[in-house]
Amino acid sequence: MALALALSGTAAAQDTGVAPSPAEYKEMGELMQELAALKASYAQEVRRLRELDMRMQALQARVSGQSAATPATGTPDTAIAAAAATPAPQPAPVAAPAAPPPQEGYAGSAEDARRAREEDTRSVADVKQQNQALFNQRLILENSVSYNRYDRKQLTLNGFLALDAIFLGNIAIENVESDTLNYNFAARWGLNPRLTLNLDLPYIARKTVYQKGGAGGAAASVAQEQTDGAGLGDISASANYKLFGERGFLPETVLNVGVTAPTGREPYGIPWKVLERDEDDFIRFAVPEEQPTGNGVWQATVGLSAVKTTDPAILFGNIGYVHSFAGSFDDLDNNPDTVNPGEVQLGRAFYFGAGVAFAFNERTSLSISLSDRLNARARTRYENADWIKVIGSDANAATFNLGVTHALNANTTLVGLLGIGLTPDAPDFNLTFKVPYML
Repeated sequence: MALALALSGTAAAQDTGVAPSPAEYKEMGELMQELAALKASYAQEVRRLRELDMRMQALQARVSGQSAATPATGTPDTAIAAAAATPAPQPAPVAAPAAPPPQEGYAGSAEDARRAREEDTRSVADVKQQNQALFNQRLILENSVSYNRYDRKQLTLNGFLALDAIFLGNIAIENVESDTLNYNFAARWGLNPRLTLNLDLPYIARKTVYQKGGAGGAAASVAQEQTDGAGLGDISASANYKLFGERGFLPETVLNVGVTAPTGREPYGIPWKVLERDEDDFIRFAVPEEQPTGNGVWQATVGLSAVKTTDPAILFGNIGYVHSFAGSFDDLDNNPDTVNPGEVQLGRAFYFGAGVAFAFNERTSLSISLSDRLNARARTRYENADWIKVIGSDANAATFNLGVTHALNANTTLVGLLGIGLTPDAPDFNLTFKVPYML
């Protein structure tokens, strides 16, 4: 402003024919020098501010994996260009200090920091995909293979106690060993940022070995029989609806609803093979001729899942309810010599789980979780009879899970899960490999 007044005063003096005084020339020179110094200092501070901002983003991307938003480059560049465009007099601007070279493992520019931030979100997205759903992907095709091992022994006493201390009768040990291989093809279709539809098509192959001690009345004698079964399992369709995203202390919460159709081979009405009978025609040892691949009834599921990202962990949990509808079958009796039609209603089931995941880097994460499923007793009803609860059909299956996700490329992820049974009703262990492919 002072320079403009001085120049205008000079022009006015020239118009009036009055020559400017030496004091005015001196004041104008001082003002021009002061303005040039301010411009040089301002350009230097803008450059320094931009360098510090980029280094801060790079450091955040390295330490916390969450970079600050990339600063708008228009304002600093415009200011620098404007400062450089103004002709400066004799005083030379002080040279801005050169930015230090980027160290190994640190981003060297704002673009590198932005790219690191995007890559870090990949491990978080893989964890979310395994625990609830991804709503920013149009289509995900997932192939998975799981192996279950189940081994249960039961001691059977057939006799009585003499003198409250001596057991008279047969002691038999029953053992059931089951190996199940399950291949599942799943499609996840994201309709919009809040709704995802899912379809699961399982194929199950099962081998079960039955062992019974005390065959023929001899405690040392063991009878064994093996049965197999393979085929399509129960197909399920489900939907995930995002209730609200993660904000503040609230986690991202998703509502899950689904239905399972009895497309697999039901366990009712399967012919049984009798291996041992008593003299009074009592069946002591019988096994099914083939293994089932489904539950045989329609089921509906509703649940909630939540994911909360913290530094450096990812917390997740779920809770839900499974309702089984009653189904009618031609035969409910295990005795191959009789046919007793009736209805079956599996017990209600509640499930819950919680865990934590750690992102090792932008591509790999490790998860640790605990899951449990509580099943009530099932009920059966023969024709023209009342409902009867099936003793021993209730279950409490708790599992400790370890999982690893690794991004193979931009579209494919490899997921490995190991489940260790904590209760007798849970499988001894479960090993699962999944390969979701994002289109």
